[in-house]
Amino acid sequence: KSVSSKNWMIVTANAYASAAGAKVLQSGGTAADAMVAAQSVLGLVEPESSGIGGGSFLLWYDGVTGKIITLDGRETAPQNSTADQFQNSNGTKMKFFDAVIGGLSVGTPGTLALMYEAQKKWGNQNWTKLFDEAIFLAKNGFSVSKKLSSSIERDKDRLSKIEKTKEYFLPNGDSLKHRQILKNPAYASTMQNIANNSIYDFYRGSIAQDIISTVNNYSKNPGFLGFEDLSSYRVIERDPVCIIYKVYNICGMGPPSSGGVAVAQILKILEPYDLKSLGFSNPLTWQIIGDATRLAFADRDLYLADSDYVSVPLSGLLSDDYLVERSNQIKAGSKTENIVPGKPPDDIAYNYGIDNSLELQSTTHISIYDQYGNALSMTSSIENAFGSRLMTESGFLLNNQLTDFSFNEKVDGKLIANRLEPGKRPRSSMAPTIVLEDGKPIIIIGSPGGSNIINFVVNSIISLLEWDMDIQEAVSHPHAINRWGKFEIEESAYSSNLEASLNTMGYDTKIRKYYSGLNGILIDTKIYGGSDPRREGIALGD
Repeated sequence: KSVSSKNWMIVTANAYASAAGAKVLQSGGTAADAMVAAQSVLGLVEPESSGIGGGSFLLWYDGVTGKIITLDGRETAPQNSTADQFQNSNGTKMKFFDAVIGGLSVGTPGTLALMYEAQKKWGNQNWTKLFDEAIFLAKNGFSVSKKLSSSIERDKDRLSKIEKTKEYFLPNGDSLKHRQILKNPAYASTMQNIANNSIYDFYRGSIAQDIISTVNNYSKNPGFLGFEDLSSYRVIERDPVCIIYKVYNICGMGPPSSGGVAVAQILKILEPYDLKSLGFSNPLTWQIIGDATRLAFADRDLYLADSDYVSVPLSGLLSDDYLVERSNQIKAGSKTENIVPGKPPDDIAYNYGIDNSLELQSTTHISIYDQYGNALSMTSSIENAFGSRLMTESGFLLNNQLTDFSFNEKVDGKLIANRLEPGKRPRSSMAPTIVLEDGKPIIIIGSPGGSNIINFVVNSIISLLEWDMDIQEAVSHPHAINRWGKFEIEESAYSSNLEASLNTMGYDTKIRKYYSGLNGILIDTKIYGGSDPRREGIALGD
């Protein structure tokens, strides 16, 4: 059931993190203060998904000004990176996990800088106190969750390749067990350092040196991270990507994330269809949503990348006329053929090649609404589960976000927009989202899940706005997703009928499990929170 409250709400992926944030909100802190407390705990208790060794995107709705601001804390490619660093000597692409494990995949972390920037802008609590819970748990121990334990067991062969990582996650060669008490004194010291010295040591001091040493001294796959990469890192404040869907204003994160653009495109392509009347159990509903997704992903794979490095035709991709044209391509009731990237009105002259970079599902999401009317939606990640598998002496894992770039610079002689370049931020699918009605937030939502994040968020928004589900129903509802032609259908009471109907329409299908981790808030007469039952999240309110 949804959790309800009158004053504030926090929903995170782990009970320890939600409790840490709730304690801050209860004492009068803002959503930004609570986020810092929650994320610092998540890096300890859910290290496979996020942490200060990774990157984040944040949407903030200001309860006083009514404005939405986004912060880009995405990792950057080191200045010594090369376009072909994920290729073998013969010019072929490296196998994915050969590229992931080790220093080569590590980008300059941005999450801690984003935490600091958000709290400086919108917090009202003492920075030094926001790490108390993380320090306490790291020193005294926390109970290992079922998700962490099972994640270690699934990945133990890769975790075992790096001695320090193996020592922490597989003590004596055995995976940490569910409910085992785990301490991390190195992480406690790091959190105390950050509490006392802000982020200085992380980007310019002893922790920075530890990160650089960990990345560059890994013998099998060293990276290129330098002191200047850390000391020059900056969080970027960007304009949100917003569209009007019926009477709602839906805002998300722009490039280098593809999440906000793709969510916006899908919803606008769907706008002419009466999804409310069709209903959630109608196979035609999912066929239309699936083909809208395919159209958006075709554009995503061609055009979307870091707009500070390549020209992204953003206004064209989101223009009403263009999206009506894309919507008209859907053949309701039969498979829509020949889905290719569109030609938005401000299409760039340069002819890009289509990217096929792999983005696996890990990541975490935090949704918060505070007593001052501020809303925060933040998605945070180290990319693949356990990131690069490199554990620093400072007690946290480092990301593998550089593998979100294309492994090839060109395809068929055409440059790929999401190619690796020094200083560039890799494309992401993270889609923290805030939905407004009459200028006020009514939905705060986001999810982990790689490129499936986009549809996890879309499906939940449609469930809330079109089918009048409560927030817990919306984040729990079965998924059906079609990104590139094959329909992937979540096992459920609906799946057999849906699969048969889609097969009749001409679609290839696959029944599978999904591990979305939607954490959402619905604001109505009360504040309602819901967390995806596929993971271990919890909503807490007052």
